[in-house]
Amino acid sequence: MDEATSPAASFSQTGLVASSTTENAASYSSGGRNTTKSIEGPMQRRAITVSGIVQGVGFRPFVCSLASQLQLVGFVQNRSGEVHIEAEGSATALDLLTEQLRSHAPALSRIDQLQSQSIPVGHDTRFQIVDSRSALSTEVFVSPDVAMCVDCRRELFDPADRRYRYPFLNCTQCGPRLTIIHRAPYDRVNTTMANFEMCAACRDEYQNPLDRRFHAQPIACPDCGPQLQLLDEFAVPIESADPLSSFVAAIKQGKIGALKGIGGYHLVCLASEDAAVNRLRQRKHREQKPFAIMVRDCRLAEKWCVIDEAEQQLLQSPRRPIVCLRKRNDAVGISKASGISDGVAPGNAFLGVMLPYSPLHELLLDSIGDKPIVMTSGNRSDEPIAYEDADAAERLCGIADQFLVHNRPIRVRCDDSVIRVIAGRESPIRRSRGCAPMPIKLPFRCPQPMLAVGGQLKNVFALASGSNAFLSHHMGDLDDLAALDSFQRDIGLYEQLFGIAPRALVHDSHPDYASTTYAIERAERESTLALAVQHHHAHLASCMAEHGIEGEVIGVVFDGSGFGNDKTIWGGEFLVGGYRSFKRAAHLLPIRLPGADKATKEPWRVALSYLMMANCDAEAWRSECSEAISLNEFRVVQQMIDHGFNSPWTSSAGRLFDAVAAITGVRQTVHFEGQAAIELEALALQVDCDETYPLNSTERIDGRTVLQEVVDTRPLICGVVSDCKNKVDKTLIARRFHNTLAAITVQTCVQLANSGSVDRIVLSGGVFMNTLLSVLVSEQLRAKGLRVFTHQRVPANDGGICLGQIAVAAHTLPPFSSPKTLR
Repeated sequence: MDEATSPAASFSQTGLVASSTTENAASYSSGGRNTTKSIEGPMQRRAITVSGIVQGVGFRPFVCSLASQLQLVGFVQNRSGEVHIEAEGSATALDLLTEQLRSHAPALSRIDQLQSQSIPVGHDTRFQIVDSRSALSTEVFVSPDVAMCVDCRRELFDPADRRYRYPFLNCTQCGPRLTIIHRAPYDRVNTTMANFEMCAACRDEYQNPLDRRFHAQPIACPDCGPQLQLLDEFAVPIESADPLSSFVAAIKQGKIGALKGIGGYHLVCLASEDAAVNRLRQRKHREQKPFAIMVRDCRLAEKWCVIDEAEQQLLQSPRRPIVCLRKRNDAVGISKASGISDGVAPGNAFLGVMLPYSPLHELLLDSIGDKPIVMTSGNRSDEPIAYEDADAAERLCGIADQFLVHNRPIRVRCDDSVIRVIAGRESPIRRSRGCAPMPIKLPFRCPQPMLAVGGQLKNVFALASGSNAFLSHHMGDLDDLAALDSFQRDIGLYEQLFGIAPRALVHDSHPDYASTTYAIERAERESTLALAVQHHHAHLASCMAEHGIEGEVIGVVFDGSGFGNDKTIWGGEFLVGGYRSFKRAAHLLPIRLPGADKATKEPWRVALSYLMMANCDAEAWRSECSEAISLNEFRVVQQMIDHGFNSPWTSSAGRLFDAVAAITGVRQTVHFEGQAAIELEALALQVDCDETYPLNSTERIDGRTVLQEVVDTRPLICGVVSDCKNKVDKTLIARRFHNTLAAITVQTCVQLANSGSVDRIVLSGGVFMNTLLSVLVSEQLRAKGLRVFTHQRVPANDGGICLGQIAVAAHTLPPFSSPKTLR
């Protein structure tokens, strides 16, 4: 038996590695006979097992065509998690089959393991695809949803093609996967397409090994597939000969539409119309959080955004994520004259842009023309995206003026992925459609199957077995009951899809997270093991795992909050350690958080706490922003800070951003998480300087600089206050703040590196979504000779901590541990 891994057909960091399947197409006759010239030699038979991303990607048609070309007989079959091949013919032909499987597999596939062994000759008369079989397997793979391929797009706009302008065409190389699957294996009967009986023409394509749609499970055409329907503002059907054209006409008139897509509903309007954008914000209760836009192609995107080569490749990749692009002008807003309303992304230096990824989107944008459209999640603020028709009708009535729907059910809610490119490297913000459930290859093996349930916000869970971690699509914030219901239901789906029955449940150490409660209660109910992992340790381990790092690192973990080992709120952490353990080597100066969670929505409270800590004149500052803060409330919060009433300690770097934004008058209250920091970064990006505020003083003993465990941020705050008094431009204050925080971070890392033998730095936590800070810190650390690692495959925010939970648990748990809870 031999074993090999194919590097030829794998996912790259910037997209899918392309390889042709049609080049290897075999001759075919209706009788199933092979017609190519025979490869001579004595007959042998081999059983070949291929595991990896090999289902739902045209792998069986590829094998059947290749085997026919090589004059082999036998069969190919889907089994749970793998493709099983039995091929019979000459040794030369069988060797060629194995070679071609490794080097020319379909573009969307990824071969992780190929095993071959000789078996008795079976005397088949032809090579065929046989029915799938469910079987016990430790590794099952499901392809993500894939954007429409070039061949399908050509058919979509070809008047001579029978699928001309049909919104649901697809083939083995594109279309829905995760969002339509009920269970493994990936066969039509196990998808939401099961109720659409194929017409004769589609069935011929489905059964013909030469056809691009050979065993394409979602295959459909206008005669037998899903259809569009137009609904009014009350979700009542409207008679329309062309629902799409009627919908487009309403959008062009400034209406708001609800569009049923691949993984859920979107709300759509013209991005150029202030009135439409503002009306959408009012109805959706999304006051200022940025909207994503969709444009027809990269040429149009370049009208409004600066796009480099990496960003262009990402926009056009089969994943088709929302890509955060720098606005072309230097100002924070984009004037209406440029074609995009300022209301689309107010106060933000970036626009979230995506290209069409489904045939329906292509048709919509083709009809809209060169105008950009808002394409935002179909929900009210902070709710999960609607994906079931009845729920969408209930929740989106009152927001949408029209609905464009279809009768293909969505099984799995799946938001659009969001990615930013930082210094030429991908930095995921939300890993979902087009990415999930692609596994992350672990640099270690898990001692037992496990489920990591992630955190409370931006929840993503992960299943792990062997050396693979399967991260879920974005679940959202578990404060919402609908999101929590989906979280529990989709865990069950993933366990069934991947054939993983977890023996350990891993969760955050915060006792009040809904995910923690789920893990502990389930562990008790099923008599399995539960393990708590500290929040920032999980962040550190997550970045290590995706880069395959073993041993110890210095971890800079900056975020909004996480439950610390001392039961305070951490968030400005310098950790030293690895998967098994860590030490809190240093942290930002803790301050009181008056009102606890309320302070995260009112940055002025955090600003007051910093001002009092730094002995600055808080009264004078309040007088400058008296309209935003009443004197009575100001006095109450002062007392809360003085007495520590409902004011827990926090070292959060996220709250430091809030404080500086409030002190400078950028924002006293926020409407969404991270808003103050986003607007502060937008200001800082408008100027280019390397000036800093005074750094925290360092202690020297015997001529050596000694690490300060508490990194003093008071000199920084005093510098900001001084600049405000002197009426320094806010853009310069914002830039000096970013420069100073970067310098403080680098200084602390260098001291940590000098005090030990660790030269590897990992940067994690939501604060490192900040492009400017991430670039400044990375470049300066590398200039000091240190190795720096940032997130490129999972988000730096809480959407990536489930991977870290898996990594910590894999190095903590023994194989098949007895049921207990580890804290």
